[in-house]
Amino acid sequence: MASEVWFSSFRTRGEEGNKINRLKKIMEAMNLSRILTEGDLTAVKLHFGERGNDSYLNPLFARQVVDKIKKDGAKPFITDTNTLYLGSRKNSVDHIETALEHGYSYATVQAPIIIADGLRSSNFVEIPINGKYFKKIKIARDIAEADSMIVLSHFKGHEMSGFGGAIKNLAMGCAPSDGKKDQHSHIYPVIDETLCTGCERCASYCPEQAIAIKNKKALLVDGCIGCGQCQTVCPVSCIAMGEDDFGLKEFINRMTEYAYGAAEQKKGKIAYINFVMGVTPECDCCGWSDSFLVPDVGIMASFDPVALDKACADKVNDQHGNPDSMLDREYLAPGKDKFKGVFKDIPWEVQINYGEALGMGTQNYKIVEV
Repeated sequence: MASEVWFSSFRTRGEEGNKINRLKKIMEAMNLSRILTEGDLTAVKLHFGERGNDSYLNPLFARQVVDKIKKDGAKPFITDTNTLYLGSRKNSVDHIETALEHGYSYATVQAPIIIADGLRSSNFVEIPINGKYFKKIKIARDIAEADSMIVLSHFKGHEMSGFGGAIKNLAMGCAPSDGKKDQHSHIYPVIDETLCTGCERCASYCPEQAIAIKNKKALLVDGCIGCGQCQTVCPVSCIAMGEDDFGLKEFINRMTEYAYGAAEQKKGKIAYINFVMGVTPECDCCGWSDSFLVPDVGIMASFDPVALDKACADKVNDQHGNPDSMLDREYLAPGKDKFKGVFKDIPWEVQINYGEALGMGTQNYKIVEV
């Protein structure tokens, strides 16, 4: 049976079709109220963006969701978890300061910010699952203890999973640092010495000092946690995560099991809204925003994260690519795989296929235009 995916494009010739009103219409059309009970403590899970990034989700969208939750008698809070890598969201103090700098004040969103895994990412619970890789997963305590959750995701590319949508937001975003390590624990960077210029940028960003510079070349030493930050910041793209396709598949499978556990813990009390706009090649964890891969598409929502992410990926691939972006020119045409056009070796389909196999949802979807 097909899962419904509600979709509203951004085309409009009047204020009734502005993005704020389109989001409101989607929430009404999908009957978002069905997952909310009066008195619920409701997590609004999103990503505040790394300092220097400007493609993160606009707080005005979060405000509409907060208003809807309050209208239904529930009590919303805005939340995320601390990062594994060094940056402006490594601990809750820096994280909240970054959120405030990016416009997530109480005045704009009318809800408190709670970093769900605590000051230093040590506040979590273990949730049992029956996965291939994990029998239990670590979930931030304040997310686990919430009565309901609405997951807001900026849909974009990603340097390790191909794209980041609802599934990745659940997996990494609901996990404390130890849970993020679980997902990355088997995969390590491979450095192409022929391309390396010895600029030392990767070493300066490594949270575990696991990269050394010897003879003007980067070298992996003991202590790597597989966070992938070195790959992201390398200016000459000489670092890849994983030695082969198998390693990347295992990472994405591990990530998907974490997403499955987070979703199951909120079964019947969780909804997903993806914003397919500002589709950058990499995650909002980057301290920059590269040129968008495709034109803005619209807002999509579902109670099924697998169907939603599949529908969003299809919509992105249907677009004509931006020739001034990271996209390889042979992938610019409508129908071409835009994610493979940026990171050709990343099997992004794995998160969709494995999510369906785990029972998170179905790839069979029906678009409901709003």
